[in-house]
Amino acid sequence: MNASSASSSSSLHPREVLLGAQAGAVVLPVCDHYSGVEARMRKSLALQAEMAAEFGACVFDVTLDCEDGAPVGGEAEHAALVTELALSAAPGMRVGARVHPVDHPSFAGDVITIAGRAGHRLSHLMVPKVESVDDVRDAVEALDAAGAEALPLHVLIESPLAVHRAFEIAAHPRVQSLSFGLMDFVSSHGGAIPAEGMGAAGQFSHPLVVRAKLDIASAAHAYGKVPSHCVVTEFNNIDAMRAAAKKAASEFGYTRMWSIHPNQIRPILEAFAPDDRQIQIATKITAAAADAAWAPVSIDGTLHDRASYRHFWQVLERAHATGRSLPPEAQAWFASSSS
Repeated sequence: MNASSASSSSSLHPREVLLGAQAGAVVLPVCDHYSGVEARMRKSLALQAEMAAEFGACVFDVTLDCEDGAPVGGEAEHAALVTELALSAAPGMRVGARVHPVDHPSFAGDVITIAGRAGHRLSHLMVPKVESVDDVRDAVEALDAAGAEALPLHVLIESPLAVHRAFEIAAHPRVQSLSFGLMDFVSSHGGAIPAEGMGAAGQFSHPLVVRAKLDIASAAHAYGKVPSHCVVTEFNNIDAMRAAAKKAASEFGYTRMWSIHPNQIRPILEAFAPDDRQIQIATKITAAAADAAWAPVSIDGTLHDRASYRHFWQVLERAHATGRSLPPEAQAWFASSSS
């Protein structure tokens, strides 16, 4: 490689060099906060803007809920409310919507109203109870017909059959993230999984639940999509919330997690954020790689190449997404990034 080629390679953004493989192809905030009651939706959007100012980045998504988190009855009116709230969100904030399942009578109306009017403002559309890639295709067809051809889909995997088909579902190009629907998954087993399997501790120990979580995470990573961990319903138990988030991030392969109460947002950010030591190491290695035009380098007696560079770049992506302080060298990469 001549000097001009090396200079050109070193000036490339890490994303251009390192994320060509499926791993890490999608980067999303690590927390996805759900609310469906009007007062809570408004408070969630206000909190999102406040924390973005505090951290210097939009550190969590708000997903406005038309399904389980919303009152029953008045579905059309609720969809209209969600649309207005999404359109009124502060600039730069990531706001999504969860609609009804594709086989629900309200699905078509949800999509026409929400995606049709606010699709340009939404970060994603969450479709629950996806059983197969056919459900994904139906959702995509509805979105495209509503004029939201570029809107990413997030899907909820909530049954044993859906878990079995998770790889096929994850492969669809419009799917950006797969979430695990814990409570529906447990309920679909006809009492074979005890209620404790929905708890903060039991969901990490019951074999059927553990297997489902690992299968979904693996399917998402296989296609460069984001695996999003399920809820912890004991929202007043911050220690249980923190422990669950740590397990999801460090042992189960999840890079994102649901929040259903404002008290859960900060523990999720803390659990999924790299610590200062990890950030310093990642910056050192990524900077050395850039200086070497992304050729292999030896650092502290360990050889690194693009396979390991990718990991350390993802550490920095996660640090940025969680609002962590970055060294000046790393800040420059994000200042020059459009995302």
